[in-house]
Amino acid sequence: MRPGVRLAVDVGSVRVGLAACDPAGVIASPLRTLVRDAEHDADVAEVAAEARERGAVEVVVGWPLSLDGSEGPAALRAVEYADKIRRSVPGVTVRLVDERLSTVDAHRALHAAGKKEKQFRAVVDQAAAVVLLQAALDAERAGHTPGRVVEGPKARRKPRHRGQGGARTPDPGATEDEG
Repeated sequence: MRPGVRLAVDVGSVRVGLAACDPAGVIASPLRTLVRDAEHDADVAEVAAEARERGAVEVVVGWPLSLDGSEGPAALRAVEYADKIRRSVPGVTVRLVDERLSTVDAHRALHAAGKKEKQFRAVVDQAAAVVLLQAALDAERAGHTPGRVVEGPKARRKPRHRGQGGARTPDPGATEDEG
């Protein structure tokens, strides 16, 4: 496991929970809840600023797969969000990690801590980000690489056309004089 601070992001349609770990990558802790700004991406900018400020080596984004493991609309929105973060913090790995049941686990933890349902809204996204990050850290420590890295667009090679540099391939129907 590569040492360094990691951030976790639990993306909802209204709120974004943010968590971070210590530099040794042992314990995840809640940071704050951001208001989701799908129109201007101010929340993405805040996540990127937090990553830069903390010197994060990785940002883990919750990937809400369906129970059967397929990508539904929410998972596709998370992929788009993760790509926005990747473009906002060049050089920092952005990883999508399965977050199925992280919110359920967060609710359980909040209940166990004696929180009332009304208090949940303000912190449940942070708690879900903590659950997500802790699971990723634990998986890495156990030798497993959680989720998948978000890659940028692949560089495309221009197709070579006849007559544009390089050796010409002779036309099989041409005579020696035609070339």
